[in-house]
Amino acid sequence: MDKKVNVGGQAVLEGVMMRSPVSLAVAVRRPNKEIVVKEAIWHSIWDKYKFLKWPFFRGTVVMIEAMMNGMQALNFSASEAMPEDENAKDSGGEMSWVQMVFPMLLSIVFAIALFKFLPHMVATYSGKFLTGTDWTVDDIYYHMVDGLVKVVLFIGYIALIGLLKDIRRVFMYHGAEHMAIYTYEDGEELTVENARKKSRLHPRCGTSFLMVVILIFMVVSAIVLPFLPDVLKPGENKPFYTHLLLVLAKLPLLIPVAGIAYEFNRYAGKHLSSPLIKPLIWPGMFMQLLTTKQPTDDQLEISLTSLRTSLWRESVGKEIADDDEPLVFKDFSDFCEKSENLRPV
Repeated sequence: MDKKVNVGGQAVLEGVMMRSPVSLAVAVRRPNKEIVVKEAIWHSIWDKYKFLKWPFFRGTVVMIEAMMNGMQALNFSASEAMPEDENAKDSGGEMSWVQMVFPMLLSIVFAIALFKFLPHMVATYSGKFLTGTDWTVDDIYYHMVDGLVKVVLFIGYIALIGLLKDIRRVFMYHGAEHMAIYTYEDGEELTVENARKKSRLHPRCGTSFLMVVILIFMVVSAIVLPFLPDVLKPGENKPFYTHLLLVLAKLPLLIPVAGIAYEFNRYAGKHLSSPLIKPLIWPGMFMQLLTTKQPTDDQLEISLTSLRTSLWRESVGKEIADDDEPLVFKDFSDFCEKSENLRPV
């Protein structure tokens, strides 16, 4: 396949998920060192609704689909990387939609409380501490403090969870994912030896995307929020629930912000040598020093397996049907021998 396609990925438990335009592949290392691969034809919602692929629309679609893909990939990796869980065995290794949705809802509530409500309260009462009066969305200082607190919380959260052994291994697979993608983008053979020479930091990483979202959100909110009706603006002698209303009112802004952030990351990825782009991508690249770690060779093998599987689908197209049954290989060498014909016609 001569023409390069856009490939993105995500680290999961003892594995890596890769997504290309027509394929979603997850490769996981089992405790017995076998490699298990699950691959399926990928259908994006914009295949049906073409307008969602337009600039500034596609960023939101990509963000939502990435969350859905991530949950599915994590579910699969957990069932394969930790097969000693008898409950998972008894249930066929797959969680019900309730088991998947409930933790996701808890995570969303936690994220809103930590990264939305807390920064808002700090920004509001910083004004009282520094100037004797609360800052509101009409004050530029409110937005500056709100954005700064979000950045500090984000960095602190990533640094803290990075101390956990299991998360550190996920960060190593994250590094392996970037190194494999760099190898493909540079047109080199997808081997461990070639991937080992690549950087673990990539400008199109989701970590960079989140940092860009935080910074763009600060600018967009400073422009839009002053136009909110007075009932949504907390202030002196107003009930506490107005703080909650404002935080909820901010959430829809994530849609245009995600669209802008996606277009920026996409443009930056194609113009890395530009002197104007380099300083703008620095915050996201800095964050990747925390969210990626140097992988081992066997972790690079998993990332390359996932990438090569996804690219195999790109070469054969949708004519060869996918299968719910995962593919199992003894090791990376076994996979390489069979990688040109993963599924028979």
